[in-house]
Amino acid sequence: MVTMEISVHPVGTGSASMSDYVADVIEVAKRRGVKYEITGMSTNLQGDLNTLFEVAREMHEASFKRGAPRIFTMIKLDDRRDKDLTLEYKRRTAAEKVGDA
Repeated sequence: MVTMEISVHPVGTGSASMSDYVADVIEVAKRRGVKYEITGMSTNLQGDLNTLFEVAREMHEASFKRGAPRIFTMIKLDDRRDKDLTLEYKRRTAAEKVGDA
């Protein structure tokens, strides 16, 4: 199981608002059935590596479909192979370490 953080930034849209673009990106994850979490600055995804790369490409393309002339996409991967790594596990262990569990 791989976790991915993705942040898709449309550039040159003529507006400071990005909520419609964010909604398009999230719709890709929903349609593809990928587990996701929306954060204040990005979206976290969970799945197998090949699927997440496919979803990331579709998310990137979604803003072009809405009309953005340029897209800046940042991706971070956490691919741990010695144990199952889920979004919940990562959140829970971090909270336990800082005493927020």
